[in-house]
Amino acid sequence: MELRPYQQEAHDAILDKWASGDRRVLLVLPTGTGKTIVFSKVVESCVRAGRRVLILAHRGELLNQAADKIKASTGLMCSVEKAQETSLDSFYRVTVGSVQTLMRESRLKKFAPNHFDTIIIDEAHHAVSDSYQRILDYFPEAQVLGVTATPDRGDMRNLGSVFDSLAYEYSLPKAIKEGYLVPIQAMTIPLQIDLSTVRQQAGDFSAGDVGSALDPYLEGIAEEMAKYCMDRKTVVFLPLIATSQKFCNLLKSKGFAAAEVNGESDDRERILTAFDRGDYNVLCNSMLLTEGWDCPSVDCVVVLRPTKVRSLYSQMVGRGTRLYPGKDHLLLLDFLWHTENHELCHPAHLIASSPEVAEKMTENIAEAEAPVDLEAAEETASQDVVADREAALAEKLKEMKRRKRKLVDPIQFEMSIQAEDLANYVPSFGWEGKPPTMKQLQSLEKFGIFPDDVDSAGKASVLLDRLHARREAGLATPKQIRLLESRGFQHVGTWTMADATKLIGQIAQAGWRVPRDINPATYQPQEGWVRQVVNG
Repeated sequence: MELRPYQQEAHDAILDKWASGDRRVLLVLPTGTGKTIVFSKVVESCVRAGRRVLILAHRGELLNQAADKIKASTGLMCSVEKAQETSLDSFYRVTVGSVQTLMRESRLKKFAPNHFDTIIIDEAHHAVSDSYQRILDYFPEAQVLGVTATPDRGDMRNLGSVFDSLAYEYSLPKAIKEGYLVPIQAMTIPLQIDLSTVRQQAGDFSAGDVGSALDPYLEGIAEEMAKYCMDRKTVVFLPLIATSQKFCNLLKSKGFAAAEVNGESDDRERILTAFDRGDYNVLCNSMLLTEGWDCPSVDCVVVLRPTKVRSLYSQMVGRGTRLYPGKDHLLLLDFLWHTENHELCHPAHLIASSPEVAEKMTENIAEAEAPVDLEAAEETASQDVVADREAALAEKLKEMKRRKRKLVDPIQFEMSIQAEDLANYVPSFGWEGKPPTMKQLQSLEKFGIFPDDVDSAGKASVLLDRLHARREAGLATPKQIRLLESRGFQHVGTWTMADATKLIGQIAQAGWRVPRDINPATYQPQEGWVRQVVNG
């Protein structure tokens, strides 16, 4: 099976990270972009190198999917470590194992601590739990790969306690732009749902409380869905089985061909097959279908299980982002959840580059009266946030000018080169959050960056990577940026070094004054102007 370009890049990056000494690495791929294919090929590479591999998952469906995909894509067979089945007498070099089984001390002790050379954790956002940690600690020398669809670095701050580094990340917007997933259109339903009395439980909203709080609104939600979803294939996520069943009956009364599945359904497979076939156009479930279920024809997702966990929200929405003939977008319905907790996930959090952008996107989508394309909404909100930041930066630059600082403030540099990724950087993994090293600080100052405002080794590292890449590309230096922007020129970081040097020469010849025929606010170099930031 030939890998897509990003899948091959991910495979190679994982092996490179292991080879460089990072023992536990993370792979982030959006739902629907083939994470199982990628780790299947990693498994194949490990087996070719004579290694023994364990694939861990917390649900039987995920284990079966992994074994099937590995066999289909590589030809390798897997032994099973689950309940009464054991891999100890098998000659297969790949084992799919249940976390619930292997976490038991009596089961672990049947293996030598060096039995597995490689451990792969599917749905790695679960890896922070004690059960996974017990298994990883028992095989201390194994190289570990965690795979997750977590969409932002906020979730990865928790995973940073388990993994050494991020091997590769493929973003949802990039997957959409490159045509591997469908665009997402979000619609905010003007129905205010009060969650202010819902308690927190295990880091999220209590499912029981959400179910009770949601109950009075189900009739209204069903009426709203009748306006937008009647001709769509829709999956609805609800907090409780009882709520899911009640809502399914309400939808039927509105004319939907609705069905309901839950963990206790005896005919679950029959219903899922019938939904896939088109016998039903709405499928209600109580959080059963967040992982390990694919139905590419789904073109509408309704999340009635509000959550503050990004990975969970991403999994729910991911049920509808896969490509399918005739499907040109996914409709994602959101609601005006009223809660005192501002960490509630909204469609904006799927692609927003920062909390500020997500908040602005959510406001803009709520004000719209029709579905809004998420990428377009993100672009508009980003421009608004950048404008606010630049206004704040202008005030800061005035203060810097009074202090006559010779070096460039990191924020000024980031805004000048239009680098949102630098401006929104958040340390995730252990070393990234430590203070910058003396060597890093000295290097930043040598480049012309004021180092005192760089607060972590991770931020220093990405800044230095960008600075080296810009120097190789012949782009304006930080000192050129500071000198020219102090005289009113805009985004000098997008210029070439040659253009900046030429203009500085003209200013020097004019006695270090801007020549009268040049307007700094509108000036753009005529030749060699670089419009896109070098990303390293």
